[in-house]
Amino acid sequence: MVGVNGGKFPAIRQHLDKNIGGVYKDMNLTFDEFPKEGKVDPEAYKAAIDKLNPGDAVIIFTPDSTHFPIALYAIEHGLHVLITKPATQKLEHHNTLIEAAKKKGVVCWVEHHKRYDPTYSDAKARVATLGEFNFFNAWMAQPKSQLETFKAWAGKDSDISYYLSSHHVDICCWILQDIAVPTRVVASAAQGIATSEPFNCVPGTEDTITLLIDFQSLKSPNHKGTAISTASWTAPLKSGVHTSQHWYYMGEKGDISIDQAHRGYDVTYDETGKAWVNPFYMKYSPSATGHFDGQRGYGYISIEKFVDAARSVNAGEAQPSVFNGQGFPTIENTVLTTAILHAGRISLDEKRPVGIKKEGDKWVLE
Repeated sequence: MVGVNGGKFPAIRQHLDKNIGGVYKDMNLTFDEFPKEGKVDPEAYKAAIDKLNPGDAVIIFTPDSTHFPIALYAIEHGLHVLITKPATQKLEHHNTLIEAAKKKGVVCWVEHHKRYDPTYSDAKARVATLGEFNFFNAWMAQPKSQLETFKAWAGKDSDISYYLSSHHVDICCWILQDIAVPTRVVASAAQGIATSEPFNCVPGTEDTITLLIDFQSLKSPNHKGTAISTASWTAPLKSGVHTSQHWYYMGEKGDISIDQAHRGYDVTYDETGKAWVNPFYMKYSPSATGHFDGQRGYGYISIEKFVDAARSVNAGEAQPSVFNGQGFPTIENTVLTTAILHAGRISLDEKRPVGIKKEGDKWVLE
């Protein structure tokens, strides 16, 4: 396990002992830490990666701005890589990872777990029957307490669009694969809550970011579509869900509406009130024998599929490129997600629309 400050690992071990070891039977919680206690090293990941062998795998769940250097270092050492979303903050970095993974023959995926939600995957199949794309609208928000949780980097190293809109921008691009591609992004933002008391985030930190995305049909020059993706970390407290999220799709021959926050399952406690829970993502309650029982959740499956892919490549049973055609969130299949998010950031900073186009075999911004 790798971090920056080795002084945090005693508390991490206590957390794992309490919330995993104290809940489930037969869980091995041992790990080697980098850096060691008492040391601070932003590049401790290099020492950890240097100890691994080609064909081993790493999973990167770190602040957005650190994804690219860690992933590239791991790939160059012949390791399979799973990166939390967003893969990178810049399109050119994403393109670099694509080329590096090809060169080294390793699996490089992005942990877009919503692709494995059975509701979303079923919706993708149904979208294919609805003709040309017309309109997509996604909303995703978390309570303003998240500003305290992410205060170390909120507005400094990343924004709420990279952090949350990365989910449904990817879903939009995924369901529109072979139907339409993005051509332009215009972004708008609300401000004032994050930078005020009691949060006091750095000046310029956005509360809510909206991306307006133009799409062009791949089959008909006359058909264009519009997508809207909004993300916020200033939603009300105690709304009953940690993440409010829903999306709507309208095609030429029908529409689809999904509310992922309210899955028809709610629990009410005297102390905290009503909460809508989602065991479809991860089931935290143990099995009847006291063991971990979350293997059927799409959060678990997202990691399991990556491990399966890495093992099949190591065994010589598959090439990394084969997964591009199977709907998995490979580094190649997620490039348009990064293009849209990066374009949104540029649009906010430079106050202009940003174009997306393909030059040769690479996607670029203009």
